Amino acid sequence: MKINRKSRAGQVSPKASHCGGQAMTEYIIIVAIIALAALAIFGLFGDQIRKMIGGAITELGGDQSEVDSATETKSVDYLKTLGSGSTP
Repeated sequence: MKINRKSRAGQVSPKASHCGGQAMTEYIIIVAIIALAALAIFGLFGDQIRKMIGGAITELGGDQSEVDSATETKSVDYLKTLGSGSTP
């Protein structure tokens, strides 16, 4: 819902019409920064995260061979092949 702010003369102020677009752009920039930060964190700590999740899967009765195959490949190798669409 768009709120029009009218001046005393009854005209819509030009600043009010640009406010919605500016806020949306700011939200998009913030989301992009958060996404890039998440990728960087998973790139740096991906090996440790994968080992912790693998340990939890094993404790819950999961297949140890799947955990071993998932933890063999380093995060750096996954990041190198990220754009090509293939797995190492």
